[in-house]
Formats: sequence, C-alpha cells, structure tokens
Amino acid sequence: MGDEADDDLPDLSQPYWTEKLAKAPVSRGRPKAEVTKVSTTIRLDPEVLEAFKADGKGWQSRMNEALRKAAGL
Repeated sequence: MGDEADDDLPDLSQPYWTEKLAKAPVSRGRPKAEVTKVSTTIRLDPEVLEAFKADGKGWQSRMNEALRKAAGL
C-alpha cells in the first residue's frame, strides 16, 4: 500500500481543512439521556436472569420496567 494509498488523502494541514476541523463539534462517549440511570450490582436467581435474556436485546430495559411495575412506579 504505502504511498499509493496516501495519494487520495487530502492534506489536512491546508487552511481549508484546519478551519473546517477547528469548527467541527467534538462529542465523546455515549449520548446522555435526560434522566440517566444508576449503575448498580444486584443478585438475582439465574432463572430470572435467563428468562429476561431469552427474549433478546433490551432485557435490561424490560427488567427495569418489571421492577418499576412491582414498585408501583
């Protein structure tokens, strides 16, 4: 590959690119929700965990909803 692949790359040190890059918004990490959740550790029966995981992605959200319902929220 070497220098051949570099031929197609723009020179980012040129004024056009330095200005564009300076104005570009930088965001790192996951987008934050308005109401963030709390990370915690909880001990559950393996069968309970497997039952939620068996339904696929979103099992943590489904478990949270079940706990909210049980708490009357």
